[in-house]
Amino acid sequence: MAKALLGYVGGPDPRLLAEMRRLQQRVQDLESELSRVRAENETLSAVAEHEQMFNDIDVTQAEPALT
Repeated sequence: MAKALLGYVGGPDPRLLAEMRRLQQRVQDLESELSRVRAENETLSAVAEHEQMFNDIDVTQAEPALT
């Protein structure tokens, strides 16, 4: 009787299982997107750091070339 009151008659609800699969897929999609964005961010950070290194060079204070 308690099972019938709680909705356990007939096994698991197919709508609930479908929703669970959909949410699990969504989590996997978001995790893969997060990995992709982190990799892209690391690449952009490396490029920005490389460019900053060139921006730190003061070309107005150029030294004469050695001959």
